[in-house]
Amino acid sequence: MLKRRDFMLAAAATAALAGLGMPGPAAAANKDIVYLTPGLDLPFWRYLSKGVEKVAKAEGYGFQALDSHNDAQQQLQNAQDAIARGVAGIVLSPTDSSTAPSVLTLAEKAGVPVVIADIGTNSGEYVSFIISDNYEGANGTGKALAAAMKEKGWQDGSVGIVSISQARLNGQARTKGFKDAMAEGGVAGDAGLQQMQSYTADETFKFTQDMLTANPNMRGLFVQTDQPAIGALRAIKAARRQGEVLVAAFDGIPEFVPLLQAGEIVASGMQQPHLMGEESAKALFAHLKGEKPEKEILVPIVVVTDKNIGEMLPTITDTVFAGELTGN
Repeated sequence: MLKRRDFMLAAAATAALAGLGMPGPAAAANKDIVYLTPGLDLPFWRYLSKGVEKVAKAEGYGFQALDSHNDAQQQLQNAQDAIARGVAGIVLSPTDSSTAPSVLTLAEKAGVPVVIADIGTNSGEYVSFIISDNYEGANGTGKALAAAMKEKGWQDGSVGIVSISQARLNGQARTKGFKDAMAEGGVAGDAGLQQMQSYTADETFKFTQDMLTANPNMRGLFVQTDQPAIGALRAIKAARRQGEVLVAAFDGIPEFVPLLQAGEIVASGMQQPHLMGEESAKALFAHLKGEKPEKEILVPIVVVTDKNIGEMLPTITDTVFAGELTGN
């Protein structure tokens, strides 16, 4: 099924090129930067977008974010529209690693440089890849969860995972990093893995309900992105299991701060999306200025826990929350 979709996307890309009369590098050299994002409804992508925008405007360029709504065809259409306008460059966060090559093919033939911000690609040409250390971030989060379970004497309980797409390279790394931490920590109970499709709190609410019902001895849960973790907490409360299941998350939203302070979330491996956006745009502008940025730029993940939230707050307010955090 995946191969058939890739073939269809490649065919669509070829047709788009044939109909556009693709501009060369000179025609593309206007003063606009476009960010193609899976979905601006997710805070992570919104914060990353702000980072790209900050650098673009500082360089005197226009900026636009185009939302793919987690749909590969919409992503391809957005790329086609941006290239037809002759943008100076694209920062791409693909819907998943298998859909990125179609966009990269369009851009390469048009002479438009692309920097990939997170998720990754299975193939294709790009200027630079800005990525968090997803394995280490998830591994550190898993270690914090395992330690919290041991502290309560719950190491014999089972742990569930609500994952992002496992077709994404970063999703694979998060799952492996977390599972390795569980094995190292001696937590062997497995409450299963549910894979997100819509990335909403309501979706994860249902996944968590199902896990709790099927696993009475479930003591831990790892939710691999931010907003959906709120749905998991709601499900635990609805099942009257609050205080009985420890929740670890990934990424960060302002709502996590009081939840970490109260111990309702024990740990979150927070990528630094605002910083990632800045680094993505800096790599793109380095290329536009004739420089050669690193092919892969690794941005560290900070593991924020209920124990270190106080000391980490000033840093994450800027690099994670893009300055949006107030009232804490």
